[in-house]
Amino acid sequence: MKALGIIPARYGSTRLEGKPLVDIEGKPMIQWVYESALQALDKVVVATDDQRIFSVVNSFGGEVVMTSPDHTTGTNRCIETLDIVKTKDNDVPDIVINIQGDEPLLHPAQIDALTQCFIREDTEMATLVIPVSSAEDLYNQSECFVVFDHGNNALYFSRSVIPHIHNIHKSRWMDHHTFYKHLGMYAYTPSALKDFAAMEQTILEKAESLEQNRWLENGRNIRIGITPINSIPVDTIDDLEKVRAIVRKRMHE
Repeated sequence: MKALGIIPARYGSTRLEGKPLVDIEGKPMIQWVYESALQALDKVVVATDDQRIFSVVNSFGGEVVMTSPDHTTGTNRCIETLDIVKTKDNDVPDIVINIQGDEPLLHPAQIDALTQCFIREDTEMATLVIPVSSAEDLYNQSECFVVFDHGNNALYFSRSVIPHIHNIHKSRWMDHHTFYKHLGMYAYTPSALKDFAAMEQTILEKAESLEQNRWLENGRNIRIGITPINSIPVDTIDDLEKVRAIVRKRMHE
């Protein structure tokens, strides 16, 4: 199975400008992500619309393509990148993995867990979740939660904690249920990726501000891969300092 890893990377960010290039123990963040992804995949490409990011990825020997500045989502940037790579290599991958460029603690085993979802031939789209291990996550409004069926097909994604445990105080919910939070990495077949981007926004997608609900509302399946490995998306300076401390500790162990 041929898998293409694409890392969309924009310079602009409302909370942390230029975050793909922030330094983490001597390397830009995008390099940490790229090198981790390359441990699990034969081909990884950074997709950007910024010359500064393009130049930095080139400087450390990474593969990078320049894409349109008009894309509103990473998904659309992935489609353009797929077309560029197909033309350049005269080859079509079996699956495309959209890897978040702001998760420098990405572990290759997470990518492996995602690609394993495609052993089932009917899988068109897959994403990763992790069991909630801390009750604090149930109060974290930045998290996204998911419920899925016995076949590991997603039923719904929400920024609210789901399911709601009836007649039990929230502080005791974890005694009664295993909750799962969503990690922001997706994989698609090339045809599913294009189908997804062509769909119009849907009611539940807009309500939750979660684009994966668009796929579900159109009657399509999202296969769930479960990983025990957590990651920290870098959205703020506080997130960045946490990641720097973790990387620093690992480098000195």
